[in-house]
Amino acid sequence: MLQNNFIELLEESVKKYWDSPAFSNFGEKPLNYKEIAEKILLFHDVFRKSKIKRGDKIAVVGPNSVNWAITYLSTITYGAVIVPILCDFHAEDIQHIVNHSDARYLFVAKSIYDRIDEETMPGLEAVFSLEDFSLYYRKEKRLRKMVKEAEKKLKKEGVTKEDFSLPSGIENSDLAAILYTSGTTGFSKGVMLPNNSLLANVMFARNNITLEVGSRVLSFLPLAHSYPCSFDFLFPFTVGCHITFLGQMPSPKILLGAFAEVKPCLILFVPLILEKLYKKQIAPLLNKGAVKTMLRLPALSSLLKNKIRKKLEAAFGGNFRQIVIGGAALNCDVEKFLKNIGLRFTVGYGMTECGPLISFAHWDEHRAESVGKTIGCLESKIASSDPVREVGEILVRGENVMLGYYKNEEATREVLDEEGWLRTGDLGVFDQDGFIYIKGRSKNMILGPSGQNIYPEEIESKLNVMPFIQESLVMDEKGSLIAIVYPDWESVDALKVKDEEAEKWLEKKMEENRKAVNETLPNYCRLSRIQFHAEPFEKTPTQKIKRFLYQVKTPAA
Repeated sequence: MLQNNFIELLEESVKKYWDSPAFSNFGEKPLNYKEIAEKILLFHDVFRKSKIKRGDKIAVVGPNSVNWAITYLSTITYGAVIVPILCDFHAEDIQHIVNHSDARYLFVAKSIYDRIDEETMPGLEAVFSLEDFSLYYRKEKRLRKMVKEAEKKLKKEGVTKEDFSLPSGIENSDLAAILYTSGTTGFSKGVMLPNNSLLANVMFARNNITLEVGSRVLSFLPLAHSYPCSFDFLFPFTVGCHITFLGQMPSPKILLGAFAEVKPCLILFVPLILEKLYKKQIAPLLNKGAVKTMLRLPALSSLLKNKIRKKLEAAFGGNFRQIVIGGAALNCDVEKFLKNIGLRFTVGYGMTECGPLISFAHWDEHRAESVGKTIGCLESKIASSDPVREVGEILVRGENVMLGYYKNEEATREVLDEEGWLRTGDLGVFDQDGFIYIKGRSKNMILGPSGQNIYPEEIESKLNVMPFIQESLVMDEKGSLIAIVYPDWESVDALKVKDEEAEKWLEKKMEENRKAVNETLPNYCRLSRIQFHAEPFEKTPTQKIKRFLYQVKTPAA
């Protein structure tokens, strides 16, 4: 258990940065740390009066916002357990999670509340609006009066930096959050993270990522996921940053506009955004004759790379120290290009069960195709006889590993052994210096015709940067490898191919792609055919395809 106390760290941060801007919704006036403290104390008063106890569960579901962050902080600093729910979940899944987690209160955005029915969640005692904290529903008729009384009391008495304090006795070993990840292998389980896990991630970030008082952060990845929650929210909050919440879908146009206005000092990405940028804007430029010629001439090549890098840096606001990419694998061609032009980026690795960080390297130490080295509060090993040459499952144990899955001892025993080793389900190797290289998910691995291990993610990574392919899944069908592809219809439409000819034309292009990708693969990894998928694949919030939803279609006779 770490020596620092997480709740005490949050209290110290609030006092230290009392008058500094803390949170703002994009385009709105910021609240300072003092105002956040007032909101936290207000809810503590409401929780006490309504007999919320330490360990009780409080759920929150909605887009990133100031009020989402206040709900989270108010809950964990009271000693209750926060249950963040992803906006992507269907209404039935939200209702199931609320029930399964035993949540007493739910804080919800109006757009989501309109889709759910509190009658299907009989354990709920109250539902609050995330827009203004008004009450949608309550079992205790006096609850609305309790909220009003707490507001009046706080307004009358106020709060000073010297008097501000959070409840004592909340230990790092106490359960802080239950995260129901959407996962890619079936219905999600409730990951139980103690305060110690949250603290371990925050302390690593404080020691390895440079942010200062007043540094600006743009929070656009969903905070219900542990990756942005730890590094876009909790960590910056403890060092006096100003966090701006982008409460809408981060399309490239919206995101670039927000970068230009906020000019963030740290940027968290999932690979999809960078890969789209590369494929749509950079790759076509690199394939032009004049540019190809310039890249072959050392002096001109250096100038061109600097120009491209500066253009990218400006597009991301021009103020970032480094870009951290996580949540899924980054395409190796995109990574190679970004490294070649000198962009300050790194690729980390984690999972919700570790809250999330497992490995990391600073941008100037990052090695191509690796995900960094195991962080200091963890130890790791590869389950193989030769971890440098032989792929095996990655196992970790240490300060930030989960307590287990909520109300699911069987699933917990499957991944956590008696010595505390967590089976990640990811396959990888170390290099001589301890950098981790991930090869794929153990559940996704395909056994080749002669016993070879085939990692479909590696083939998909090659396919996804080929012409007219938006995304792909590689699957086994009776010993043959089949790629299911969602085409890049935007690129097809741009060429103005006639509708009646589009499918045959695209089939020809896909066959060209199949032959081209096979040239880069060993014989046992080669694709037999490519089949089309009519719409984008359903994904998790970190843009991993939910593979279990899809299967190869048998061709018509």
